[in-house]
Amino acid sequence: MQRHIIEKCKRNDRKAQMQLYKQYCDGMLVVALRFVNNTMEAEDIVQEAFINAFTRLDQYRQEVSFRAWLKRIVINKCLDVLKSKHQRMIELEEHHLNVVNAEYDEPWLVDDSFTIEDVKMAIDELPEKYKYVVMLYLIEGYDHKEISEILDITEVASRTQLSRGKQKLQSVLKVKQNGTRS
Repeated sequence: MQRHIIEKCKRNDRKAQMQLYKQYCDGMLVVALRFVNNTMEAEDIVQEAFINAFTRLDQYRQEVSFRAWLKRIVINKCLDVLKSKHQRMIELEEHHLNVVNAEYDEPWLVDDSFTIEDVKMAIDELPEKYKYVVMLYLIEGYDHKEISEILDITEVASRTQLSRGKQKLQSVLKVKQNGTRS
């Protein structure tokens, strides 16, 4: 069914494009809002992402789901918008990084007293150099290889920024829980 709709979209069938838009619009808006925190800006990003997707549908190879392919376009658009607003992430030079070994990268759990909203608000407080890696890994579910491609950083930098971001996130949540700095 999905493949059939996509084929129609490739032939510029407006009804099929609208059907695909309606199916994924709300989910992609949620993704965009995580990055830009502004509804109008997020709506513009989603609109542009769909336009890009429809004009580049011939590049979609169905190796991943359409949703995953579209989500990647939305995230890239968000990052482009943030970069254009001079909210660039601080690039870390590799020799300044403490390398985090993947096999020692322990799973991290959040105390049950925190809601998903608490965690999202805490992520928003992170420095940008950690925030996007944490969002892409913890919320969007990307692995370090994908994050490195999306953010144009090395996998080592992705692991390190995630590790540091998790530590900062734990500190922010601890402050929220205790009400004081520790």
